[in-house]
Amino acid sequence: MNAPLDSRLDRFLDLEPELEDFRTAILAGLSRPRKSTPAKFFYDAEGSRLFERICELPEYYPTRTECRILRDQAAEIGADLPSGATVLEFGSGSAEKIGLLLEALDRPRAYMPLDISRDHLLASADAFAADHPELEVIAICADFTEPLNLDGIAPEGPRIGFFPGSTIGNLEEAEAARFLEGAARTLGPGGHFVIGVDLVKDPMVLEAAYDDAQGVTAAFNLNLLARINRELDGDFDLEAFRHVAIWNPELWRIEMHLMSLREQTVHVADQPFHFRVGETIHTENSHKYTVDGFARMAACAGFETRRCLTDPDNLFSVHVLKVV
Repeated sequence: MNAPLDSRLDRFLDLEPELEDFRTAILAGLSRPRKSTPAKFFYDAEGSRLFERICELPEYYPTRTECRILRDQAAEIGADLPSGATVLEFGSGSAEKIGLLLEALDRPRAYMPLDISRDHLLASADAFAADHPELEVIAICADFTEPLNLDGIAPEGPRIGFFPGSTIGNLEEAEAARFLEGAARTLGPGGHFVIGVDLVKDPMVLEAAYDDAQGVTAAFNLNLLARINRELDGDFDLEAFRHVAIWNPELWRIEMHLMSLREQTVHVADQPFHFRVGETIHTENSHKYTVDGFARMAACAGFETRRCLTDPDNLFSVHVLKVV
């Protein structure tokens, strides 16, 4: 599909999941004995805007720490990556991060952001294209957790995947393994992958990062209910739910929940869902890794680790992988 007429994009491919996928996933999740929803549905236009604000919060160390690694250790990152490559970003994220990676590369050929949020993708990709007229920019609206066949879409030549922000931590272990296997197929033999991975650390630091004093993360979490109300004819009272973030030491993850503050019945797509006082919707996990533990997972998915870079405080890591 061609880019919109008023866009600076070279191409735009719209594979956005149908609303039915959102409806099916939400109804299935709310029907479970322990209610839950997929984290990927946070990122409508408002959710994407709120997440950008989260990345600027003083408590939220991942963004500034990852940027520091990409900036201060650019030479080491670039040394392991091919010239003239197409960069595929899994999730249309921070303009600063993709800019830092591109600065580390030798003559990158094209940039392909992949994201599930169509409006956010178009806005961010168009702004990127305006700032980088020397690069071919091809935006794809799709569920980037699924493998994509980019033959005939991506330019010929080497491919470098980019997955910053430790978004892989939102996936369960089996899901993360499948994502890495799919990314290896998307990137193809000899493809490279630069991926940010958050590390295990003091639970107090982690909990503060996911429950900030300004309440931005709470607004981000509650926005999912607003989206359900808007798109699925829901009647959630957002003031009847509270954002909760806790460290689960057994599973090495931060869990985000929305807790019901009263006994209530909520309707979504004409279906009723009863909540007890204190019952939660489990909306997101953010798994934390050790460097060796992530390297083992990547190896099982078909990657070899070429380099792993961390900050001086070992808060965060950036791994440079190659498809074998």
